[in-house]
Amino acid sequence: MSKMTAKAFVDKAVDIAKNYKTLYVMGCFGAPLTGSNVSRYCNNHSYNKNATRTAMIKAAANQSPPVFGFDCVCLIKGILWGWDGDASRTYGGAGYAINGVPDIGADTMITKCTGVSTTGWDDMVIGEAVWMSGHIGIYIGDGLAVECSPKWENKVQITAVGNIGSKAGYNTRRWTKHGKLPYVDYTGASTGGGSQGTTQPSKPSEGTVGACVGDTVTFTGNKHYVSSNALNGSACKPGKAKVTAMAGNAKHPYHLIKVPGGGSTVYGWVDAADIQVEGGITVGSKVKVNKGAKTYTGGGLTSFVYTNTYTVIQVDGDRVVIGQNGVVTTAVNSKDLTLVG
Repeated sequence: MSKMTAKAFVDKAVDIAKNYKTLYVMGCFGAPLTGSNVSRYCNNHSYNKNATRTAMIKAAANQSPPVFGFDCVCLIKGILWGWDGDASRTYGGAGYAINGVPDIGADTMITKCTGVSTTGWDDMVIGEAVWMSGHIGIYIGDGLAVECSPKWENKVQITAVGNIGSKAGYNTRRWTKHGKLPYVDYTGASTGGGSQGTTQPSKPSEGTVGACVGDTVTFTGNKHYVSSNALNGSACKPGKAKVTAMAGNAKHPYHLIKVPGGGSTVYGWVDAADIQVEGGITVGSKVKVNKGAKTYTGGGLTSFVYTNTYTVIQVDGDRVVIGQNGVVTTAVNSKDLTLVG
């Protein structure tokens, strides 16, 4: 079987970090934390048996859309084992130890990599593994990595590679080594080091904030699908609906559920072209930060931030960089912003 390309590998990692609810769960490679999986992952490892972690897993069971569990190396394995966010399947669509990818830990995985180095961070290509003792992540370009960690956001998250430099709005981690995974095809993979390189991961929208999970939108289509990449759809009626999940690089990237009284009968994955969002935030928009909001990575904000008006400088999916007079203030989630004027 052919290897996953570096770009597809990175796009999936970014998609998970941006568009799915996730939780750090030891030994979990993408299972939805629903049904029997709740008891399974409360008892599969001593780490998860800790009362605090058990409470987190049980709390996730009550959330909608479902929360998917990963740990650091299981994020890599889950993607390479075919995880596709299918909440109806035990492991979210992933198989086990398939596609030539063994079930190994983070410290063993780095030993399988080629071109392993403690230097040359600026010359990394997208999709390389970044590693420190007991922990591993995925380099996605532009000085950023995707990692699943109980630190900071306690989930799959995008962080700055400290070996290259810090970046506004991101937590920073310094890694020890990096190298190319033997299970990924790096042919033509772009160099994404420092501020010059970029990976161009797929996004729900370009330069504008599209629908986010929890938004009520107008569904204008007449077809929905059982999965985000299904070939054949079923007929349904347009109308008001709620976004319950997103899959940014899929054929049908938004999962909608009808809103009572909204006229729609949609219940499934739909095309981006078939939804309309009112009052979208774009570069140049004037916004205020909702009181009590945090930075995009979960950090605190000083009180004056909630009283000022800011200009949107950059939009990347639901991550919005705001500032004044061209100077960056912070990055926040689009749902924590209110349009002004």
